[in-house]
Amino acid sequence: MRRSATFGLVLLLLAGLHLLSAPAASAAPYCGQVWGSGPKSVFGYPNGQVTNVRAGRHDCYDRLVLDIDAPLAGWSVRYVDVVTQDGSGFPVAVRGGARLQVVAQAGVVPTDAWFIGDGGRLVNTSSYRTFRDVVFAGSFEGVTTIGLGVRARLPFRAFVLAGPGAGSRLVVDVGHQWCVTGTTC
Repeated sequence: MRRSATFGLVLLLLAGLHLLSAPAASAAPYCGQVWGSGPKSVFGYPNGQVTNVRAGRHDCYDRLVLDIDAPLAGWSVRYVDVVTQDGSGFPVAVRGGARLQVVAQAGVVPTDAWFIGDGGRLVNTSSYRTFRDVVFAGSFEGVTTIGLGVRARLPFRAFVLAGPGAGSRLVVDVGHQWCVTGTTC
């Protein structure tokens, strides 16, 4: 009888210890992002025209999209101290703690509805978590530059999506925060 009581007490203690133990910590990075802040680019020659610039808010990042009316062959996105105009190299004022220079190997047609001239603001970013400014920096000889002001130097990714139709889209996603792989944010 004494042996049964001892055995029962041991089982009860083990069950209690199991209930008190902490759950395992998650090792997933913030929203699955493993992006960096280094320059990203694809070499190519000018092709097509930029037809629109738009932006969107997501849970883990803010997104900038340049719509192109043809397949985009070349582009680059990188952090810079000063965004500059195409051709002249003159500085363009872009608000934010850090600036991305987004370059598409595609021109613009000055009659496009969204075209507002060098230094013109393209997107109202007042309700964005990461974006602070989206500015048209110019277009020269089939190359268009957009200045993207962000809160701070944050991780980003850039890529091209096909469509709609024969067109393409240059997409730039900027994360809301940094996260080291293997930790939780």
